[in-house]
Amino acid sequence: MLARRFRMAIILVCGFLSSVLSFAQEQKAPSYPLITHTPYFSIWSNTDQLNASVTKHWTGADHSLLGIIKVDDTWYRFLGKETDEFATVLPTADETPYEVAYTISKPEQGWQEPGFNDAAWKTGGAPFSDDRRTAKTYWNTNDLWVRRTFVLNDNNFNNLFLRINHDDNIDIYLNGKAIYHKEGWVNNYTHLDLQEQLKANLKTGKNVLAFHVRNTAGGRFLDAGIVRKIESAESKMIKAADQKDVDIKAMATKYLFSCGKVDLELTFTSPLLIKDLTLLATPISYITYQVKSNDGNKHQVSVLLTASTDIAVDQPTQQVTARSSATGNVKLLQTGTVEQPILMKKGDDRRIDWGYFYVGASKDYSRQYISADEKTGISQFLHNKYQGPTEKAGKRLSLNTVVSFGEVGSQPVEKFMLLGYDEVYAIQYFGTNLRPWWNKNGKGNFSALMNTAATNYNTVIKKTKSFQDTIYTDARKAGGEAYAKLCELVYRQSIAAHGLVESPQKELLFLSKENFSNGCIGTVDLTYPSAPLYLAYNPELEKGMMNGIFYYSESGKWTKPFAAHDIGTYPQANGQVYGEDMPVEEAGNMVILTAAIAKAEGNADYAKQHWPVLTTWAKYLDKEGFDPANQLCTDDFAGHLARNVNLSAKAIMALRSYAFLADKLGHKAAAEYYLGRSIEMMQNWIKMSGNGDHFSLTFDKKDTWSQKYNLVWDKVLDFRLFPESVFEKEISYYLTKQQTYGLPLDSRKTYTKSDWIIWTAVMAKENEFEKFILPLQKYAEETSSRVPISDWHETTNGKQVGFQARSVVGGYFMKVFNDKLNK
Repeated sequence: MLARRFRMAIILVCGFLSSVLSFAQEQKAPSYPLITHTPYFSIWSNTDQLNASVTKHWTGADHSLLGIIKVDDTWYRFLGKETDEFATVLPTADETPYEVAYTISKPEQGWQEPGFNDAAWKTGGAPFSDDRRTAKTYWNTNDLWVRRTFVLNDNNFNNLFLRINHDDNIDIYLNGKAIYHKEGWVNNYTHLDLQEQLKANLKTGKNVLAFHVRNTAGGRFLDAGIVRKIESAESKMIKAADQKDVDIKAMATKYLFSCGKVDLELTFTSPLLIKDLTLLATPISYITYQVKSNDGNKHQVSVLLTASTDIAVDQPTQQVTARSSATGNVKLLQTGTVEQPILMKKGDDRRIDWGYFYVGASKDYSRQYISADEKTGISQFLHNKYQGPTEKAGKRLSLNTVVSFGEVGSQPVEKFMLLGYDEVYAIQYFGTNLRPWWNKNGKGNFSALMNTAATNYNTVIKKTKSFQDTIYTDARKAGGEAYAKLCELVYRQSIAAHGLVESPQKELLFLSKENFSNGCIGTVDLTYPSAPLYLAYNPELEKGMMNGIFYYSESGKWTKPFAAHDIGTYPQANGQVYGEDMPVEEAGNMVILTAAIAKAEGNADYAKQHWPVLTTWAKYLDKEGFDPANQLCTDDFAGHLARNVNLSAKAIMALRSYAFLADKLGHKAAAEYYLGRSIEMMQNWIKMSGNGDHFSLTFDKKDTWSQKYNLVWDKVLDFRLFPESVFEKEISYYLTKQQTYGLPLDSRKTYTKSDWIIWTAVMAKENEFEKFILPLQKYAEETSSRVPISDWHETTNGKQVGFQARSVVGGYFMKVFNDKLNK
């Protein structure tokens, strides 16, 4: 009896430890990548539970994918959440034109009251904006006061929300009562949950909404109305699936669910094989479903995926068409805007509204139908009614695909769907519209591409799994488990922040979008930090980031003696739009990266192609680089900085890089001269920036410090220019400045750039590297900022300061690149 109790105790303890270990291994991320291909075709889940929120575009706009599994006669939602549905009570201007009373002069007291006499105010139509293309009433002052008078005949004030788009700060009053205040802006139409305020202050008959908007930065905009949230009774029939686990690999995110008597393994795969341009450039992802019984019995199983046509619009009010078709063995649903404004819109907080979104599945086991909205699509699934029109027009339609698994037992049954996006044209390059790489010759057909992707499913998945194992293994060997997990998390994010096209000169262009920092295309100070991922695995893509900048100078379109900052605003690459140059920064970046490519490839052929302009930039850095004037650098969000020690280090690394390239190309005199200059500069740098136990932020301020991440190239490219004592001194000092969520960028603020931290960590000794990585892993797991990982965060609380979904996280692979070159 005693022995039996002992055995039972051991079993219980082992079971407890097993559950603890299983829980500890569940991966956490700020946002989970689902579909990741380009800056436009990019869908994420911003909650740890996949079915706890609507799936989003990286900008935060709804790009809804909703998944429901039927097990016998019970339904479970495993993917996404029903998009809130609203009916208009008081329309916004994007729905119905309306006029208001307004003034730009500070009004008398009581201006927000219903009885205020606004006869002296002007009358104008909404929206108000400083963008003449969208404004009904042009507004370019600091302040705007608006009174909107309206009549309500209905006395039902339940479930009301304020629908609004405003830029910047705002105060809102309803019938004289303050109901809302915000510092900041929203940049798109959002639904504010002001149910209590609206219900308490609305009345049947005449009402007044009053607004005071204050512009403090950027653009100006105001439009607002009232809507009612509609609740669906049928949604109550659907239970939430129980998520058991999630695992993020470089190219796949896998979830495990318990759906009553059936287990579901759900995998999103974007096959971004960095060494295989054909697959990398194919904008098609797979959703794989593997189901099995968990109670020993057999069950009838089917799965619904409903995808919103919002995935193909910039704003959900845009009109779309949807149609069904078939090709080969694949059924297809396709949608796009009626307008099709190809490459007409540019900017940061933008979604694509041209081209076509596709959903595909095998004819053997799928049914497809188009519905007027998400709710209708779900209702049809619940009632086994899959008929619908083969073509439909409207707003916010739903593309519905049902996959039948038949009778499922304890043996897993696997089936898949495909999601793809045909941009038609992807980039405008100095006036020429370029097709995406997969169709660069214009002869491709996207329906046929979907069929090929379906046919090649097993081969592609096998290749994907093999290469993402390589990504993990390389990173783990280089920096340990925590580092490997960070690299897996950011791999897709970095690649999907680019568009891949071929230039009219037949050069590969891999052009970044400066996501949520300003929307620029081909920005050099994104090319620079993101470089390690591409240098480590496919330098052709690194060249693809640089080719446009070289062309810009070599064509004579850019005539300054240093590199441009950018070549436009995504997707229009027609020339620099940034308001201020970064002379030392961008010239240094381009020269260093050219040397890194030579190291990675074992030859200087790429440098030889661009030698004249590289020489121009080297001469500029020789003259202006050591003690930089008051100018911007890649850390421009921290403000201008004269005599920047880290920027000086970049110039020194660039001249040493140029000397290396000159030697490779047989230019011995140039090699000797620039090697001598880099040595001279290094010696002066140590003397002028030395500050006891560390080196300062600027040459003239000795009570400061900063991360000297630009010196990493001395290690990675094996120049051995700086004495080892410089690195040891800096690293030791940095370790005294670490915060909970990482090392601050410099002594001015406690925020940081995570890509630079990893560069800094590569300069540390092997046993010190992880000391810099663990706080970053903690940030990735604990940040409250639920966006595709931000590279600019606060080290004291882990919150995003700015930026998200940017390509620069490719810089996390600097340790991998270093080890590939030097081990």
